[in-house]
Amino acid sequence: MELAPVVRSEWLKIRTLRSLPGTLLALFAATTAFSAIAGASDTSDPGFDPLFTALSGVIPGQIAAVSFGAMAVSSEFRSGALRLSLAAVPRRGRWFAAKAAVIAVPALLVGWVTALAALLVARSGLGPAADGLGTAEQVRAVVGCGVYLMLMALLAAGLAALLRSGTATLSLLIPFILVVSFVIGDATGTVADFLPDKAGQSVLRQTHDGASLGPWPGLAVTALWAAAALLAGAWSLRRRDA
Repeated sequence: MELAPVVRSEWLKIRTLRSLPGTLLALFAATTAFSAIAGASDTSDPGFDPLFTALSGVIPGQIAAVSFGAMAVSSEFRSGALRLSLAAVPRRGRWFAAKAAVIAVPALLVGWVTALAALLVARSGLGPAADGLGTAEQVRAVVGCGVYLMLMALLAAGLAALLRSGTATLSLLIPFILVVSFVIGDATGTVADFLPDKAGQSVLRQTHDGASLGPWPGLAVTALWAAAALLAGAWSLRRRDA
């Protein structure tokens, strides 16, 4: 079977499984709401970064992106759905590529819309504190934010294929994200800078003083993590019975 019909059939699954569009809606709602709250924060801190503050809603919101990727794949492992999918598309690599594509595209598009909305809402709250943000910086952050959310969804999708469980994937990734965000915090110049979420979030910052990675190298590191997870998931899919 050609790739295009496989992509269409996988896209139909995404559209008809109600929980999946729901996670994308939650991504938009949570990110925008938390960014609006952040926009009302104190701006007197010497280390205040207005761009990161405006898009900080992505930190809790990314849990929805991770859930989207994990659930889109883990749904195949329930009630023998994967056997039916592979009966229609015997070439497992082609099927998994189509699955990754229909996860990536909506996550990217919703990520861009979400980032733009979050930035606009937070800027209205920050007021004069955001006046120093340049157009190029804001465009870079919005574009990079959408790419980051897509990569986190793909990371979750690869792990779900490897672990064959959405619950196990979320039980691993969500605490990991929370540890990086709230325990390691703003530590820079350490191995933490190369973890998937911390590296990718560098694209959301206005300045990168003392950081090991700039905006695009940071996203590249996150992309490597996502690629490794997808390759591991593809390997598991080829080696294990449906």
